[in-house]
Amino acid sequence: MPEYLPDRVSSPAGVSGRSLVISVFLMLALLAAVIARPAHAGLPDFTDLVKENSGAVVNISTTQESPKRNTGMPLDKRQLEQLPEFFQRFFGGPQSPFNGDGAPAPSHPVRSMGSGFIVSKDGYVLTNNHVVEGADEIVVRLSDRRELPAKLVGTDPRSDLAVLKIEDKDELPVVHIGKSADLQPGQWVFAIGSPFGFDYTVTAGIVSAVGRALPSENYVPFIQTDVAINPGNSGGPLFNLDGEVVGINSQIYTRSGGFMGVSFAIPIDQAINVFHQIRDKGSVSRGWLGVLIQEVNKDLADSFGLSRPRGALVAEVMADSPAQAAGLKSGDIVLAYNDKPIKLSSDLPPMVGSTPVGETAHLKVMRGGKKIDVDVKIGQLPSEASAKASPQSPQAPSSGPLGLTVQPLPADAKDSLGVDHGVLVANLGRGPALDAGVRPNDVITELNRQPVNSVDDFRSIVKDLPDGKAVSMRIVRQGRATYLVMKP
Repeated sequence: MPEYLPDRVSSPAGVSGRSLVISVFLMLALLAAVIARPAHAGLPDFTDLVKENSGAVVNISTTQESPKRNTGMPLDKRQLEQLPEFFQRFFGGPQSPFNGDGAPAPSHPVRSMGSGFIVSKDGYVLTNNHVVEGADEIVVRLSDRRELPAKLVGTDPRSDLAVLKIEDKDELPVVHIGKSADLQPGQWVFAIGSPFGFDYTVTAGIVSAVGRALPSENYVPFIQTDVAINPGNSGGPLFNLDGEVVGINSQIYTRSGGFMGVSFAIPIDQAINVFHQIRDKGSVSRGWLGVLIQEVNKDLADSFGLSRPRGALVAEVMADSPAQAAGLKSGDIVLAYNDKPIKLSSDLPPMVGSTPVGETAHLKVMRGGKKIDVDVKIGQLPSEASAKASPQSPQAPSSGPLGLTVQPLPADAKDSLGVDHGVLVANLGRGPALDAGVRPNDVITELNRQPVNSVDDFRSIVKDLPDGKAVSMRIVRQGRATYLVMKP
């Protein structure tokens, strides 16, 4: 191969070889630019969207004359708003009597700040409950610097939503409501809010996931994004590229108190339903099935005869509940709800919660290795759930192939334990039961999908357990039922 380029090469037109090479390079560069341009042109420009929608986004300031709670941070700084309860544990929690430096909470008025947006021309505003919780005075500030006193119409702490009402002689701008059900991971979204008191800050990102269940609330299928959300953004709108509100920024996962790349928004479909109920009835009602459920992992799927992990495993059916009336049983696996498949157990509560009270829901259930249909008339979710305690029991030496010792269930303990049959775990040693997570004082009500009514029942079932195969065990611990998996 030559190490140099000749000054000239032969060509029909007598064109200089160097000129020909330069022309080829120019054409290749132009082609590369044309190819690269669509990728660059595909990035969204939020300029017009922000101009069109900022007017309906509001800043919310609150004053609490006699503070009953504390964010765990210094309370006299404007930029530190009330953080969601899900993250308050990082800062001392709402029950902490101290501020950020360990001193007793101050007695002077507490001011906090958040965001919101106007949803109707007659002045209804949506925001987070934790933004206005405990406030004695609420002021809404618009982008044109109008400041209006706000009336608290109602709140729904379960979904962390609040409805405010403002009035003004001038026309109020409103947002356009979209459909959060249409959101897909990867879509562009943007937020407008007041992080740290910096009004009308715009941040953008993509939808990271939909239908997220958080420890703070099982009835809200959160939208997860990587949009930068910080204290002060709470209650503000999340927009899609059509300029429609698809969510309400509510929570962040943080170890520092600031944005770490994981943000959560309440889907606007659920928020609007709550808004209408608060506006029209003054309270919020949700559908209730009356079961305690758990995730179906691979071992549980194998033990229940499922080809793959899916559905919601019913660990306990509550007394006098719609589920009990319909004949649901512990050990049932709900595979579909009103013909919508249940992939994860967290899919079920939002579906039930959004079902109107009194409506009949159709469930596809796996029971005893067979699929059956169950119709349930949905009830109303109770406001409080009673907690049950488990009594202490005398310990006994560990024995048996599972590495545990059981004893009869005391008759006088059945009510306090919330069970009507089973055996009590007296002691544990090394073995499959300990590895599976069984603890002393657990009540075993079912083993290998067979009911356990006595110690003799338990021993008989244990004797016939298959070697090396995953088997399920239903236990009740402090009033809560769950399924564990062992491999004897």
